Amino acid sequence: MVTTLPAATGFLAVASPDSGVALRPAFAAQGSRTVVRESNGRQHLYAVLLHAGAVPDGSVARRGGTAVLLAGELYNQPDLCSLLPDGAAADSDVHLVLALLDRYGVSAFRLLNGRFAVVAMLGNRVLLATDHAGSVPLYVTARPGQVAAATEAKSLAGTAGVGVPPGARSLAALPGARSLAALPGVCQLRAGMVLEIDVAKGATDVHRTWRPPLERRILPEGEATDLVRDTLRHAVRARTGTDTPLVVISGGIDSSSVAALTVEAAGGATIDTLAMGSEHDNEFPEARTVAEHLATRHSEIIVPTADLLAQLPYAVWAAETTNVDIIEYLLPLTALYLRVGDTPRRILTGYGADIPLGGMHREGRLPALEQAVSHDMATFDGLNEMTPVLSAVGGHWSTHPFWDREVLAVLTSLEAGLKHRYGRDKWVLRTAMADLLPATTVNRPKLGVHEGSGTTAAFSALLVSAGVPPSQLREAKYLVLQALFRRVVANGEHPDAVDFAKTVDEVAGMQRRSVG
Repeated sequence: MVTTLPAATGFLAVASPDSGVALRPAFAAQGSRTVVRESNGRQHLYAVLLHAGAVPDGSVARRGGTAVLLAGELYNQPDLCSLLPDGAAADSDVHLVLALLDRYGVSAFRLLNGRFAVVAMLGNRVLLATDHAGSVPLYVTARPGQVAAATEAKSLAGTAGVGVPPGARSLAALPGARSLAALPGVCQLRAGMVLEIDVAKGATDVHRTWRPPLERRILPEGEATDLVRDTLRHAVRARTGTDTPLVVISGGIDSSSVAALTVEAAGGATIDTLAMGSEHDNEFPEARTVAEHLATRHSEIIVPTADLLAQLPYAVWAAETTNVDIIEYLLPLTALYLRVGDTPRRILTGYGADIPLGGMHREGRLPALEQAVSHDMATFDGLNEMTPVLSAVGGHWSTHPFWDREVLAVLTSLEAGLKHRYGRDKWVLRTAMADLLPATTVNRPKLGVHEGSGTTAAFSALLVSAGVPPSQLREAKYLVLQALFRRVVANGEHPDAVDFAKTVDEVAGMQRRSVG
């Protein structure tokens, strides 16, 4: 069982031979901040750790010339501990990572199933590591003599190397990392990757720790449904904290499956569930059906459409992306997380199941479904759909069992006929959960979170009312998000300082002039 929140939820870290580096952290995520200083004689590691509650001893580990910082958490601790020599103990996730690095070197990261970003200082090298899904984004700037890494790009914006002397040359490129066009000099590490950098020389090596499976498994129906249920059950149990967990539900099969297995893991204790909608669109009746069936302590939050759209600066601030589809998916979640309450909560969701199961692909032809799954699994990286900052803007920690490493490997690898069978999308999941949920929930057609809350339609209506021609809506949405990104990420402004209505009017004016 994991604690309510991880020891640390984010960081800004700088490795350099220089002992006088100044840190200028910028986080959308809420939390306390603690400065950490480590040195091994060859280089210094300075960091600002973001955390809830007490000083995060469980996020820093050191031995000899090695120091490790970890933001996030691991979900396969018992398996990992079994790999350590007899009598060895790991007091926390970060100490476990340190022990595994001692034993396995860089390949230790291939063993980890978790939601994390790691910075490790070893001699004159720095290791930067992401989890298999890159679900805790990790950004980096690097020059010979200095490496800066952060879990939010805004901490590196405008600096591209904190404290670097003017004229110092930057590395031309960081292999395996993704350059951010809106933030020159800042790169994002790819999912399932370790970037190894010799700080003094600037030499780099890339180590891949995970890739989506390409092979497909052919299983009998019963074996497939048992496998899906057992693997998802284990992932939910690994994420259920010592306090009362909160599960966001919509009444669809994905979130309802997580809720049902969380109730099971609670062993008779009542769990909390929450649903969100606007005054125009919601899924309250469907979510209520699940809550009553599972006997949860259920709440409903109505966010007026105008208030929902006004949270767009917060969604861009947290997700650090200008992808229109992704922001429309994430906006309702951001609005919900901001209203959960002031007490930090561990929040489980059903988000992400559609990618390995092809849930948004509603055509039943198996070749097309397989192509859709393969494409989505090859292109999810860098979209920041799973970033914990979305919930951390409200001071909470979110986690997504469907993107557990083992769950993802099972769901992705199942052949397409198990995902669409007997005319039903996500057949294997619906069948696996049939005896734990109401029949109406198991059979309910798929509805995206942006559809259930009316987000896409409301954003479009706002722009049309501002004078954007319908043919220009897609481009106008992107321009709005691009303007917000410049303000709240690149320039470091707080979302409350952004005049969202003015931003919309300026974009609408540009669109009208371009058409005219």
